[in-house]
Amino acid sequence: MNMQNVMTGILSALMACTGGAVLIVSTAEMAGFTSSELISWLFAVYFLGGLLNLTLSIVYKIPFGGAHSITAAAFLSMSGIQFSVQELAGASIMAGIFIAVFGISGLSGKLLALLPKPLMDAMLAGLIFTHIVKIVPALKDIPFVGGLAVIGFFLLPKLNRKLPPVLGVLSFGLIGLFLGYDFPAWESYSFAWPTLIQPVFTVNSFFSLALPLALLVLSNDVFVALAALRKNGYDPSVVKTITVTGIATSIAGWLGGHAVNIGGMMSMLCSSSEAGPKEKRYLAGVVSGVLVSLFGLFSWKVLSFIHILPLSFIVIITGFSLLGVFISSLHSAFSVSSYRYATAFTFAIAVANVSFLGISAPIWCLLVGLAAAKLLGEGERTLKEG
Repeated sequence: MNMQNVMTGILSALMACTGGAVLIVSTAEMAGFTSSELISWLFAVYFLGGLLNLTLSIVYKIPFGGAHSITAAAFLSMSGIQFSVQELAGASIMAGIFIAVFGISGLSGKLLALLPKPLMDAMLAGLIFTHIVKIVPALKDIPFVGGLAVIGFFLLPKLNRKLPPVLGVLSFGLIGLFLGYDFPAWESYSFAWPTLIQPVFTVNSFFSLALPLALLVLSNDVFVALAALRKNGYDPSVVKTITVTGIATSIAGWLGGHAVNIGGMMSMLCSSSEAGPKEKRYLAGVVSGVLVSLFGLFSWKVLSFIHILPLSFIVIITGFSLLGVFISSLHSAFSVSSYRYATAFTFAIAVANVSFLGISAPIWCLLVGLAAAKLLGEGERTLKEG
């Protein structure tokens, strides 16, 4: 193991453990999770996620990096809060089974083809848009802290291009808090074992939560990671990777976790030339997996720290952590000219995030988008050309 392996592994872990953790905490609080259930959620996705990628890296000598799906967490932050904790657990378990079954069958690619990626990206961009917009009033509430956070976003990549911009937001924002904010009394959380959630399985939660969760994990995380690994000279088994991801996600669901998977950007970083010689890059995945697992193991301490932060600062961190996903989703959705109106309808309904007839907005936006594409003949030209 060399310094390149270690530094790349640390940067990979930081990608998962900064904005993603804050997003989960804010989502869980909006959904009504108790402290023990929130700790269990953090433990499930970080400890099990780190363990999954650590094991895959060691067994296959391939630099897997990841923890949980931040796109899936963003989806839950807007669509999951109307469901009970038990229904969320059931949806995650069903999503994991769905992923595993299609990993074994080899039909996952065909299933994703039924839902055009531009519509999936438009849905995700619409759901995330609310978080992005909230940055503006949050900056107004804490202008000094927010101003430093924005400076960090632009300055850190100038100092080191390998570091994610959200790390600059977090570090500079924390400096601003320590200089100009009166922290409340530290609320100490004692160590708590993961809580076993009794899942509830419903048809509504399957279509409104489980199915979108599975598709988001596959399209925005697993497939991106596999493509990145292949681009950098590795040949991971698609069937095994997807199947293990599904099994791990189902296990995490029993503990309240939403997903456990390999990550696209984290695997891309760990498998890049920055991680050192090709035959030793898997050690970057090992370092990343160990650090992510430790983060999950001490999630009860992390929660104590996050809870003393002002709400506006959490909103800023959440928004900036999703900014990259929002931009890539928006670009992917509207760069395909053959889906112009369908993606516009999908995006608008997702932004509104209004449930109707007991069906959540993500399902409505996809149904309307598919119907619009069919009625207007959108996408057909692309299929004929292909």
